[in-house]
Amino acid sequence: MTAKPPEPSPRPAPSGELRASYDDREAVVEQLRDAAAEGRIDLDELDSRLEQALKSKTHAELAVLTADLPRLNSSASQLPLVLKGGMYGASRGPGRWEVPGHVIAHGGVGGVKVDFTRVECRLTEVAAEAYGETSGVTIVIPDGWAADTSGMDPGLGGLKDETTPDRLPGTPLIRLTGSGGAGGVVIRHPNRRERRKLHSNPTQG
Repeated sequence: MTAKPPEPSPRPAPSGELRASYDDREAVVEQLRDAAAEGRIDLDELDSRLEQALKSKTHAELAVLTADLPRLNSSASQLPLVLKGGMYGASRGPGRWEVPGHVIAHGGVGGVKVDFTRVECRLTEVAAEAYGETSGVTIVIPDGWAADTSGMDPGLGGLKDETTPDRLPGTPLIRLTGSGGAGGVVIRHPNRRERRKLHSNPTQG
C-alpha cells in the first residue's frame, strides 16, 4: 500500500493580512488625530480616515491610512529604563521624562522612587519590575492611572498597593511584577505634599 504523502502545513498569513486588534485600531486613530492637530490632514479627511480605521479588519487596511504620515517613535521599542538604588538611592521624576515600555527598579541600600505624575505617556501599558531589596521602591502614578499588582511577590517587606481602580480612557496600565524583598514596594497616587507641589507648579518640567 502506497503511503499517503503528508499534507502541506498551512502557511502563515503575510503580516499585512493579519487581523487587526482593538489596540491596533486605537493606535491608528490616535496617530490620525495627532496628524490633524498638526495640520497634516484636514477635518474632512480626518473623519473619513477615522471611519475607515474603525472598520478595518487587517493590518494592511490600517497601514494605508497612515502611509503618507510620518512614523511615530514608539516608546515601547526603547531599551528598558533601569534604576539602581545603590548606596545613595536613585529616582526618576517628578519632572517630565519619556516613559519606555519597560521600567526596572532595584531598591538597593538607598531606595528608589519612580514618579510618573508629570509625564505624558501614550502607551496602553507599561511593564514595571520592582525589587525592594534593602530599602524599598516607591512608585507614584497620576490619578486616573491604574495598576495591576497581581504578578508581585510581596517578599518580607510586603507590597502596598494604594492605587484606585478607576482608570481614565487613554491612560496606561502599570503592570507591576517583581519582589518586595526586605524593604518592600509601594505603588500609590500622589500624597498631600506632592499634590500641593503639582498644583503650585503645574508646568514644572
